[in-house]
Amino acid sequence: MKYVLGIDQSTQGTKAVLFDQEGQIIARADCKHKQLIDENGYVSHNLEEIYHNVIESSRNVIEKAKIDPENIVTIGISNQRETTVLFDGQGTPLADAIVWQCSRSASTLENLNFSEEEAEQVRKTSGLVLSAYFPASKIRWYLDTLDLQNREDLHFGTIDTWVVYKLTGQFKTDVSNASRTQLFDIHKLQWSDSLCQRFGIDPKWLPEVCDSNANFGMTDLDGVLPHSVSIHAVMGDSHAALFGQGCHEKGNVKTTFGTGSSIMMNIGSEYQESKQGLTTSLAWQIDGQTNYVFEGNINYSGAVITWMLDDLGLIDNSAQSEQYALEANPHDETILVPAFSGLSAPYWNENARAMLTGMSRTTTKKELVKAGLESIDYQIVEILNAMASDSHLPLREVKVDGGPTKNKYLMQFLSDMARSTVRVSKQEELSAIGVAYLAGMSAGLYSKERLFVHRDYIEYVPRMSNELWRVRMERWYDAIERVQKERKKGAFHVDDYKRS
Repeated sequence: MKYVLGIDQSTQGTKAVLFDQEGQIIARADCKHKQLIDENGYVSHNLEEIYHNVIESSRNVIEKAKIDPENIVTIGISNQRETTVLFDGQGTPLADAIVWQCSRSASTLENLNFSEEEAEQVRKTSGLVLSAYFPASKIRWYLDTLDLQNREDLHFGTIDTWVVYKLTGQFKTDVSNASRTQLFDIHKLQWSDSLCQRFGIDPKWLPEVCDSNANFGMTDLDGVLPHSVSIHAVMGDSHAALFGQGCHEKGNVKTTFGTGSSIMMNIGSEYQESKQGLTTSLAWQIDGQTNYVFEGNINYSGAVITWMLDDLGLIDNSAQSEQYALEANPHDETILVPAFSGLSAPYWNENARAMLTGMSRTTTKKELVKAGLESIDYQIVEILNAMASDSHLPLREVKVDGGPTKNKYLMQFLSDMARSTVRVSKQEELSAIGVAYLAGMSAGLYSKERLFVHRDYIEYVPRMSNELWRVRMERWYDAIERVQKERKKGAFHVDDYKRS
């Protein structure tokens, strides 16, 4: 029996998932890492801890499966995207990673003083709206903040770049991750000299960009394996989930529920420009063949549930959120806009802040939990609507994956508000599946036709009346408008207060 190892390095931790030669999962092992949040709200990850967890989760999954590691033939790696790393030529971190959620480089971006024309050129070249969400400004923040003068061995990249470098010594990334940096020309499929120059970044500090199914180098996982095997697939986690879901055709849509959510539509082999605040990125490049996607990201998806659990104490565990939502008053009008670090797609307003509105005296913690769950779906539906408008394609079905998809209330409300069938994959590890399947195909172990012919889903169909749907969506849009207006005008200023 031959095996493929899929490593999914995500925001909360690292998973190692072992697949047999039929593509079936036989074991999984997890290692969590710390979320480093300072007094400014800056979010960081320790790179050495992440690498340690890559090795430990791999070791643990092999022991758990009780297989001979000699029979592992290749490895695929998926990673949290936009999280930005800096290390030297010896593979030593020069700083903690700046996590994708972190908006510390917003002021850096302001200081760069892009004109409207320049911002538009950034969008047209990179496919991405000018934002501190993406690595370009995060790299600039490193350069402005740390003492890096006269350093000749700077290595900037995304998490995959760090993991691959540590495992193989190769300074490489794939097109899906490169396309999310805001430094990559998604038309020419290369680092953009003009974008690098505008951000003050030397292209020699950036990794070589490869096909998603390239051979990224050989590794024995620091001695975990008795021999070296190839890393034969690398993709950003959301791209990997799109591939793992079988969304290989134009018009296919999936949503990954994680800490945040990535909503993606495969738009085929030709670049298309979004008019509705979405980004255009590369889904992947496989054997030289390119697929593009429309994408919308939200910062707070599963993180809303974590917030209600860990910070507010509204629930005792994640599963209880479903129970409370079902028990809550269905007529309660509470709306949560979870703009804790601003609004991402389709608004791109980093100055917006979260708001609860519509509460009454009868609102209890159950209604607050219901509002929290619904806030996740409202954000996703806005992006789905933008995709339908941009693509001129009907959204009859949305495939979903990730831990929160176990929540029946969350999934039914998504179907109701999206007015589409929601298909929940019974296989949870879609990011690991995507890169493991691609690696196995590239290594000659798997056949694409056999892997994707039979997939199991749980289906949710719309049940809400059109009238109620309109009322609920109007309530949400009103709350979004208030969040942005309140932040702009400043409802209260300390200077307005006069001590008597």
